Amino acid sequence: MKGLIFNIQRYSIQDGPGIRTTVFMKGCPLKCIWCANPEGQKPVPEILYDKNKCNKCYQCVNACLHGAISIFQDGFIDINRRICKRCKKYPCIDACGEEALKLVGKFVTIEELMQEVEKDSLFYRNSNGGVTLSGGEPTKQFEFILEFFKRCKEKGIHTILDTCGYTSWGSLKKILEYIDLVLYDIKHIDSEKHKKFTGVSNEIILSNAKALLDNNIKTIFRIPIIPGYNDEKENIETIARFLKEIGGKEVNLLPYHRLGIKKYEKLGINYSLKIQSPTKRSLEEIKAIFKEKGLKCLII
Repeated sequence: MKGLIFNIQRYSIQDGPGIRTTVFMKGCPLKCIWCANPEGQKPVPEILYDKNKCNKCYQCVNACLHGAISIFQDGFIDINRRICKRCKKYPCIDACGEEALKLVGKFVTIEELMQEVEKDSLFYRNSNGGVTLSGGEPTKQFEFILEFFKRCKEKGIHTILDTCGYTSWGSLKKILEYIDLVLYDIKHIDSEKHKKFTGVSNEIILSNAKALLDNNIKTIFRIPIIPGYNDEKENIETIARFLKEIGGKEVNLLPYHRLGIKKYEKLGINYSLKIQSPTKRSLEEIKAIFKEKGLKCLII
């Protein structure tokens, strides 16, 4: 059995308690227009192209066996990702001496991934940390993460699932037996707006959120704060009321940032958002709304 990951982030302190190793699983059912990890959306390996490293030698053009790489008008290359066959050995990447082409997405076995996360076991023990699976959306690779979490628990490693919640309750319930904490995204309370901004409605997400708390699963709700999209007072108040009603205890606010924009360029994707990060004042006002409902609220 193999899973597809696109990053392993060590010494993470924002993905749960203690020092953690966060494993990013590739593939996601949502397409959030503010996504900071676009390389995690498609469930296949992809090629990143960094123009800043390209010396226009065009060796990759000659190496491509399917004519998917051509020379653009500005002298840089253009990758036709619809033609790209994702060759097993990626001769285009091998031909690039400047490392302007990079593969994102690697298949790993359970054993290989366990070897990686166990390298940090000392940090887990000394800080009450552990392993967090994030993404993308981990539950898209249900069988793999179920087995991985089982192995972690056998080793006494604290486990966290960071999820958007867009999955069947049946699958999620099976995973929960091997999870110590769930980090659960709530992006918008209005289903139509949720669909407009993420590509899917939120009925399943809200239903699973309630089911988690009905089953006494320790859950921290995480809300990305995207100015002009989900930060209006009515939406925040309705989310706070919903979480209070279902028994929520803790909320993390994740302020929008623009750190992922370069990734879109490397993937040949247009980034349409032209907004800035929320102000400290607006974040404090949002935080106050959750605190008024009796919810613990942190700005991450």
